[in-house]
Amino acid sequence: MSNRIALAGQRMLITGASSGIGCATALAAAERGARVLMVARRHAELEKVAAEIAERGGTAHVYPCDLSDSQAIDDLVKEVLDQHGGVDVLVNNAGRSIRRSVRKSVDRMHDYERTMRLNYFAPVRLTLGLLPAMREQHFGHVVNVTTQGIQIHTPRFSAYLASKAALEEFGRTAGRELAADNVTFSSVRMPLARTPMITPSESAFRGIPALSAPQAARLVLRAAHTRREVINVPGARVLDLLDVATPSLMRRLVHRFGYRPRTEPETDQS
Repeated sequence: MSNRIALAGQRMLITGASSGIGCATALAAAERGARVLMVARRHAELEKVAAEIAERGGTAHVYPCDLSDSQAIDDLVKEVLDQHGGVDVLVNNAGRSIRRSVRKSVDRMHDYERTMRLNYFAPVRLTLGLLPAMREQHFGHVVNVTTQGIQIHTPRFSAYLASKAALEEFGRTAGRELAADNVTFSSVRMPLARTPMITPSESAFRGIPALSAPQAARLVLRAAHTRREVINVPGARVLDLLDVATPSLMRRLVHRFGYRPRTEPETDQS
Protein backbone atom coordinates (compact mmCIF):
# COMPACT_ATOMS: atom_id res chain seq x y z
CA MET A 1 0.00 0.00 0.00
CA SER A 2 1.37 3.38 -1.01
CA ASN A 3 1.36 5.75 1.93
CA ARG A 4 1.28 9.01 0.01
CA ILE A 5 -1.08 10.57 -2.51
CA ALA A 6 -0.20 12.92 -5.33
CA LEU A 7 -3.38 15.00 -5.48
CA ALA A 8 -3.13 15.83 -9.19
CA GLY A 9 -5.97 14.13 -11.03
CA GLN A 10 -7.62 12.81 -7.86
CA ARG A 11 -11.40 13.11 -7.45
CA MET A 12 -11.68 14.98 -4.16
CA LEU A 13 -15.08 15.55 -2.54
CA ILE A 14 -15.15 18.28 0.12
CA THR A 15 -18.15 19.04 2.31
CA GLY A 16 -18.78 22.48 3.74
CA ALA A 17 -16.98 23.89 0.71
CA SER A 18 -18.87 27.18 0.34
CA SER A 19 -16.87 29.05 3.00
CA GLY A 20 -14.20 28.83 5.67
CA ILE A 21 -11.93 25.79 5.81
CA GLY A 22 -13.86 23.88 3.16
CA CYS A 23 -13.61 26.72 0.65
CA ALA A 24 -9.90 27.21 1.34
CA THR A 25 -9.32 23.46 0.99
CA ALA A 26 -11.15 23.35 -2.34
CA LEU A 27 -9.09 26.24 -3.71
CA ALA A 28 -5.79 24.75 -2.52
CA ALA A 29 -6.64 21.24 -3.74
CA ALA A 30 -7.59 22.54 -7.18
CA GLU A 31 -4.28 24.39 -7.38
CA ARG A 32 -2.56 21.05 -6.80
CA GLY A 33 -4.47 19.54 -9.70
CA ALA A 34 -7.28 17.73 -7.90
CA ARG A 35 -10.70 17.44 -9.51
CA VAL A 36 -12.74 19.09 -6.78
CA LEU A 37 -16.32 18.07 -5.98
CA MET A 38 -17.75 20.72 -3.67
CA VAL A 39 -20.71 20.09 -1.36
CA ALA A 40 -22.61 22.61 0.79
CA ARG A 41 -26.14 23.89 1.35
CA ARG A 42 -25.65 27.25 -0.36
CA HIS A 43 -25.68 26.82 -4.12
CA ALA A 44 -24.80 30.41 -5.01
CA GLU A 45 -21.74 30.44 -2.77
CA LEU A 46 -20.55 27.12 -4.20
CA GLU A 47 -20.84 28.53 -7.70
CA LYS A 48 -18.68 31.51 -6.71
CA VAL A 49 -15.95 29.23 -5.42
CA ALA A 50 -16.19 27.05 -8.54
CA ALA A 51 -15.88 30.14 -10.74
CA GLU A 52 -12.74 31.20 -8.87
CA ILE A 53 -11.25 27.73 -9.31
CA ALA A 54 -12.05 27.81 -13.02
CA GLU A 55 -10.45 31.25 -13.39
CA ARG A 56 -7.27 29.78 -11.90
CA GLY A 57 -7.33 26.92 -14.41
CA GLY A 58 -8.70 24.26 -12.05
CA THR A 59 -11.61 21.83 -12.26
CA ALA A 60 -14.58 22.00 -9.90
CA HIS A 61 -18.05 20.50 -9.72
CA VAL A 62 -20.85 21.84 -7.53
CA TYR A 63 -23.26 19.69 -5.50
CA PRO A 64 -25.69 21.63 -3.29
CA CYS A 65 -26.87 19.35 -0.49
CA ASP A 66 -28.33 19.65 3.00
CA LEU A 67 -26.25 17.09 4.88
CA SER A 68 -28.70 17.04 7.77
CA ASP A 69 -31.14 15.29 5.37
CA SER A 70 -30.39 11.56 5.06
CA GLN A 71 -32.24 11.21 1.74
CA ALA A 72 -30.31 14.17 0.34
CA ILE A 73 -27.04 12.41 1.20
CA ASP A 74 -28.19 9.23 -0.54
CA ASP A 75 -29.15 11.27 -3.62
CA LEU A 76 -25.76 13.00 -3.54
CA VAL A 77 -23.94 9.66 -3.42
CA LYS A 78 -25.92 8.35 -6.39
CA GLU A 79 -25.27 11.49 -8.42
CA VAL A 80 -21.53 11.48 -7.67
CA LEU A 81 -21.19 7.79 -8.50
CA ASP A 82 -23.19 8.19 -11.72
CA GLN A 83 -21.14 11.18 -12.88
CA HIS A 84 -17.66 10.31 -11.62
CA GLY A 85 -17.69 6.61 -10.79
CA GLY A 86 -16.55 7.34 -7.24
CA VAL A 87 -14.13 9.55 -5.36
CA ASP A 88 -10.51 9.08 -4.38
CA VAL A 89 -10.40 11.45 -1.41
CA LEU A 90 -13.37 12.39 0.78
CA VAL A 91 -13.03 15.35 3.14
CA ASN A 92 -15.72 15.37 5.84
CA ASN A 93 -15.42 19.00 6.84
CA ALA A 94 -19.00 20.31 7.22
CA GLY A 95 -20.18 20.69 10.77
CA ARG A 96 -21.90 22.74 13.42
CA SER A 97 -20.88 23.76 16.91
CA ILE A 98 -23.03 24.57 19.91
CA ARG A 99 -21.34 26.38 22.78
CA ARG A 100 -23.54 25.79 25.80
CA SER A 101 -22.80 24.52 29.30
CA VAL A 102 -24.13 21.13 30.38
CA ARG A 103 -26.12 22.66 33.24
CA LYS A 104 -27.96 24.87 30.72
CA SER A 105 -28.59 21.91 28.42
CA VAL A 106 -30.69 19.74 30.69
CA ASP A 107 -33.86 20.55 28.75
CA ARG A 108 -32.14 20.84 25.34
CA MET A 109 -31.55 17.26 24.22
CA HIS A 110 -32.26 18.47 20.68
CA ASP A 111 -28.92 20.34 20.73
CA TYR A 112 -27.09 17.02 21.05
CA GLU A 113 -29.30 15.33 18.46
CA ARG A 114 -28.86 17.95 15.75
CA THR A 115 -25.13 18.22 16.38
CA MET A 116 -24.70 14.46 16.06
CA ARG A 117 -26.89 14.48 12.93
CA LEU A 118 -24.57 16.81 11.02
CA ASN A 119 -21.20 16.14 12.63
CA TYR A 120 -21.40 12.36 12.95
CA PHE A 121 -24.28 10.62 11.19
CA ALA A 122 -23.96 12.71 8.01
CA PRO A 123 -20.24 12.03 7.37
CA VAL A 124 -20.64 8.38 8.33
CA ARG A 125 -23.57 7.99 5.91
CA LEU A 126 -21.62 9.74 3.15
CA THR A 127 -18.53 7.62 3.80
CA LEU A 128 -20.50 4.38 3.78
CA GLY A 129 -22.20 5.40 0.53
CA LEU A 130 -18.89 6.01 -1.23
CA LEU A 131 -17.00 3.13 0.38
CA PRO A 132 -17.99 0.29 -2.01
CA ALA A 133 -16.54 2.19 -4.99
CA MET A 134 -13.33 2.85 -3.04
CA ARG A 135 -13.00 -0.83 -2.21
CA GLU A 136 -13.70 -1.80 -5.80
CA GLN A 137 -10.94 0.47 -7.11
CA HIS A 138 -8.71 -0.68 -4.24
CA PHE A 139 -7.96 2.87 -3.24
CA GLY A 140 -9.52 5.61 -1.16
CA HIS A 141 -8.77 8.06 1.61
CA VAL A 142 -11.15 9.77 4.03
CA VAL A 143 -10.17 12.92 5.92
CA ASN A 144 -12.33 13.63 8.96
CA VAL A 145 -11.94 17.17 10.25
CA THR A 146 -12.27 16.84 14.01
CA THR A 147 -10.93 19.21 16.66
CA GLN A 148 -8.11 19.78 19.10
CA GLY A 149 -10.87 20.24 21.68
CA ILE A 150 -11.15 16.47 22.11
CA GLN A 151 -7.64 16.58 23.59
CA ILE A 152 -8.51 19.41 26.00
CA HIS A 153 -12.16 18.47 26.72
CA THR A 154 -13.09 22.14 26.43
CA PRO A 155 -15.94 23.24 28.72
CA ARG A 156 -19.24 24.32 27.13
CA PHE A 157 -18.69 22.16 24.04
CA SER A 158 -19.98 18.78 25.24
CA ALA A 159 -22.33 18.33 22.24
CA TYR A 160 -19.74 19.38 19.67
CA LEU A 161 -16.81 17.48 21.13
CA ALA A 162 -18.82 14.30 21.62
CA SER A 163 -19.82 14.32 17.95
CA LYS A 164 -16.26 14.92 16.78
CA ALA A 165 -14.84 12.26 19.10
CA ALA A 166 -17.35 9.80 17.67
CA LEU A 167 -16.33 10.70 14.11
CA GLU A 168 -12.64 10.28 14.89
CA GLU A 169 -13.18 6.88 16.48
CA PHE A 170 -15.30 5.73 13.53
CA GLY A 171 -12.49 6.66 11.15
CA ARG A 172 -9.69 5.12 13.17
CA THR A 173 -11.60 1.86 13.59
CA ALA A 174 -12.71 1.73 9.95
CA GLY A 175 -9.19 2.46 8.74
CA ARG A 176 -7.77 -0.48 10.62
CA GLU A 177 -10.49 -2.75 9.25
CA LEU A 178 -10.06 -1.60 5.66
CA ALA A 179 -6.25 -1.55 5.42
CA ALA A 180 -6.24 -4.58 3.11
CA ASP A 181 -8.56 -2.68 0.73
CA ASN A 182 -6.10 0.25 0.61
CA VAL A 183 -8.78 2.52 2.08
CA THR A 184 -7.35 4.78 4.77
CA PHE A 185 -8.63 7.42 7.19
CA SER A 186 -7.14 10.55 8.74
CA SER A 187 -8.39 12.70 11.59
CA VAL A 188 -7.33 16.35 11.50
CA ARG A 189 -7.52 17.64 15.06
CA MET A 190 -8.14 21.22 14.01
CA PRO A 191 -7.16 23.98 16.42
CA LEU A 192 -9.15 27.20 16.61
CA ALA A 193 -9.52 28.74 13.14
CA ARG A 194 -10.91 32.17 12.28
CA THR A 195 -13.87 31.18 10.11
CA PRO A 196 -17.55 32.20 9.96
CA MET A 197 -18.44 29.25 12.23
CA ILE A 198 -16.83 30.85 15.30
CA THR A 199 -18.25 34.33 14.71
CA PRO A 200 -21.05 33.96 17.32
CA SER A 201 -18.43 33.11 19.98
CA GLU A 202 -15.69 35.42 18.79
CA SER A 203 -15.66 37.47 22.00
CA ALA A 204 -14.98 34.32 24.04
CA PHE A 205 -11.93 33.50 21.90
CA ARG A 206 -10.41 36.98 22.01
CA GLY A 207 -6.65 36.77 22.52
CA ILE A 208 -6.45 33.07 21.71
CA PRO A 209 -4.13 32.25 18.76
CA ALA A 210 -6.04 30.93 15.75
CA LEU A 211 -5.29 29.69 12.26
CA SER A 212 -6.50 31.40 9.13
CA ALA A 213 -8.67 29.36 6.75
CA PRO A 214 -5.75 28.80 4.32
CA GLN A 215 -3.53 27.62 7.19
CA ALA A 216 -6.25 25.21 8.29
CA ALA A 217 -6.62 23.98 4.71
CA ARG A 218 -2.93 23.08 4.65
CA LEU A 219 -3.54 20.69 7.55
CA VAL A 220 -6.38 19.05 5.62
CA LEU A 221 -4.23 18.66 2.52
CA ARG A 222 -1.37 17.29 4.61
CA ALA A 223 -3.76 14.60 5.81
CA ALA A 224 -4.88 13.88 2.26
CA HIS A 225 -1.32 13.72 0.97
CA THR A 226 0.37 11.76 3.76
CA ARG A 227 -2.57 9.54 4.79
CA ARG A 228 -1.42 9.76 8.40
CA GLU A 229 -3.98 8.51 10.92
CA VAL A 230 -3.93 11.68 13.04
CA ILE A 231 -2.78 15.18 12.12
CA ASN A 232 -1.90 17.43 15.05
CA VAL A 233 -0.42 20.89 15.18
CA PRO A 234 3.04 21.12 16.81
CA GLY A 235 2.85 20.74 20.56
CA ALA A 236 -0.58 19.11 20.58
CA ARG A 237 0.81 15.77 21.69
CA VAL A 238 1.86 17.44 24.93
CA LEU A 239 -1.84 17.84 25.75
CA ASP A 240 -2.35 14.08 25.47
CA LEU A 241 0.65 13.38 27.68
CA LEU A 242 -0.44 15.86 30.33
CA ASP A 243 -3.96 14.48 30.36
CA VAL A 244 -2.60 10.98 30.99
CA ALA A 245 0.16 11.94 33.42
CA THR A 246 -1.65 14.61 35.44
CA PRO A 247 -5.41 14.24 34.85
CA SER A 248 -6.44 16.01 38.06
CA LEU A 249 -4.23 19.01 37.32
CA MET A 250 -5.50 19.24 33.74
CA ARG A 251 -9.10 19.05 34.94
CA ARG A 252 -8.56 21.89 37.41
CA LEU A 253 -6.74 24.07 34.88
CA VAL A 254 -9.29 23.60 32.12
CA HIS A 255 -12.14 24.27 34.53
CA ARG A 256 -10.49 27.39 35.88
CA PHE A 257 -9.48 28.97 32.58
CA GLY A 258 -12.05 27.41 30.22
CA TYR A 259 -15.27 27.81 32.17
CA ARG A 260 -16.39 31.19 33.50
CA PRO A 261 -20.15 30.87 34.04
CA ARG A 262 -20.94 34.48 34.83
CA THR A 263 -19.14 36.18 31.97
CA GLU A 264 -19.40 34.10 28.80
CA PRO A 265 -22.48 33.82 26.54
CA GLU A 266 -23.97 30.62 25.18
CA THR A 267 -23.88 30.40 21.37
CA ASP A 268 -25.05 28.21 18.53
CA GLN A 269 -22.63 28.02 15.62
CA SER A 270 -23.11 26.37 12.25
